[in-house]
Order: sequence, then C-alpha cells, then structure tokens
Amino acid sequence: MAYQIFLAVAVMALGVLACAGYFWLSNKALDLVFPVGDDDVAIASRNLARRAVIRPWLFLGPAVILLAVYLIYPVVATFILSFYDRTGNQYVGLSNYTWAFSDREFRESIFNNILWLAVVPAACTFLGLVIAVLTDRIWWGNIAKSLVFMPMAISFVGASVIWKFIYDYRGEGETQIGILNAIIQFFGGDPQVWIAMPFWNNFFLMVILIWIQTGFAMVILSAALRGIPEETIEAAVIDGASGWQIFWKIMVPQIWGTIAVVWTTITILVLKVFDIVLTMTNGQWNSMVLANLMFNWMFRGGGDAGRSAAIAVIIMIAVMPIMIWNVRRARREVGGH
Repeated sequence: MAYQIFLAVAVMALGVLACAGYFWLSNKALDLVFPVGDDDVAIASRNLARRAVIRPWLFLGPAVILLAVYLIYPVVATFILSFYDRTGNQYVGLSNYTWAFSDREFRESIFNNILWLAVVPAACTFLGLVIAVLTDRIWWGNIAKSLVFMPMAISFVGASVIWKFIYDYRGEGETQIGILNAIIQFFGGDPQVWIAMPFWNNFFLMVILIWIQTGFAMVILSAALRGIPEETIEAAVIDGASGWQIFWKIMVPQIWGTIAVVWTTITILVLKVFDIVLTMTNGQWNSMVLANLMFNWMFRGGGDAGRSAAIAVIIMIAVMPIMIWNVRRARREVGGH
C-alpha cells in the first residue's frame, strides 16, 4: 500500500513538473523566435502581436490535441462503425438503424429513457429550487444544504448499492433488512420486490438519480437566488404580495435562465444514464435504457460492434440539440444579448 501511495504521488508530481516544464520551455521558445529587443519599433511591435496570437495556443494546444484524439476521433469512428456488421469488417448500410427501430428491446429502452427525461430533470430542478428557497430562510440552512449536497460526493454505483439496501427484499417469513420493506412490514403490509416490478421499477431507480442530483440543482439555484436584488423583494412585500406570489412571480422569472440551464444539464445526464440501471437491475424487468442496451450489444453475447455503434450514435444525436442550445444560451449571456 505504501509503495502504491508513493507511486501515485510521484506520478502526480512528475505530471505537474512536466506541465510546468512544457509551458516554460514553450514560452521561452516563443520569446526567442519573436524577440522584441530589436531597435526597430515596427519589428518589435509586430513580434509582440504575433506572441499575443500564438501564446494562448501554447496553453490550449495540449487540450485540443487530447480532445481530438479522445473525443472527436472516437465520435467519427463510431459513426462509421455503425454502418458495418457485428465484426466491423463488412459494410451493411442502414441495416443497424433499421434493426434498432424494429427491435422490441430498443423501443422499450426509448420508452424508459423518455420516462426518465419526463421525471428526473423536472423533479431535481423543482426540489432543488424549493430547498434553495427554504434553506435561505432558516439559521441552519447551510447545514441543510450540506446534507442535501452530500450525495453528489458519492459515485452512481455507490449510491445504487446504498439504495439496493433500501429496496432489499427477503423471502416470505424472513426478517426484512431493506428499510422500505421493514417499514411496510412493521405497519402490517406485505413486503415487495420493488426493483422487479415492471414499469414501476423505473421510478424506483429514478429516485436514486434525483437523490444525487438535487444537491447540484440546489447549489446552482441558491446562487442565482442570492443574485436577485433585495429591492424587488422588498417592493413586493410592501405591495402586499404573499410568499407564494413572491416565489412564482418575482423570484422564478428572474432566475428562469438558470433554471433552464440546470434542467438541460440534468437532461443530458439522464440521456446517458447507465451505472444505476446496471447496478440495480442490469436492465431486467423492463428497466433497460439506451446506454445499457448499447453496452449489452458491445460486450455481451459475443458482441456486435455495428449495432452498439448505431445505438451510441442515436444517443449522441439525442444529446446534441440540448448541448447546442446550452452553448448558444451561454454565448448570448456572455455577449449580453
């Protein structure tokens, strides 16, 4: 263990030193190529302008290269692969896409993804907004915010394991260790296999993601609420507005842009949901989603590179409009219009 810790620290230290060395050497080389100590003012001015243009790319260059290698290339390769057979050798045209939209399991995955999209972003955003408003009104609000935000520090797999114990079911007559079934049994009800209920199990899985992401929504919306001018709130109070009216007619309209960003960010996450379903049900009992279906076709049963790539492309196409909308909105806000 000590050796592994030492190795990890050494790798991090070498990485930091390598980055510092790269930036120092690249800036030094730039200064040597375009010197400004020349007596000719015109040449010095031109070299300074060239430095200003090139220097940002010295910092951005490594990141751009990594993005090209690990993001752009895989996207292009996946798109091309979606037109080939299971081995990735024979061109089959649109056959993989034709199969996808005629496959029962794919349609089931689409339906489940739509369910997740309809429930999770709206629930996270609404609960985050409500909690942000309520915690700003109590003296122990920061403690409450910390508790709500805490699940964000847990991985999706870790959170799924926690909720697996909550939903746990033991056979009839056995003591129920799952919190939910233990409560139901205490009040005389019948324990249920919650995650094995077709259709309804999707909602039980959604609760996990809502539990995790509500903290994110709360933090962002709480910051937005603090940016609302106090004068508008005070004027509404003087005019006799109720707390409900202040919330819906004063607060929400002024942070609507932030609400939209939070909602779209969680929507993108939901479209890619994978870990929770894999850990809780493995896609059984009609709980399959697109990411898990893609994983199954790629890595199970011998694998099918073409079909899994087609599903990956469909997921990407579904995510892109929301990402484009987010980017355009961010640009408008930065530009001030």
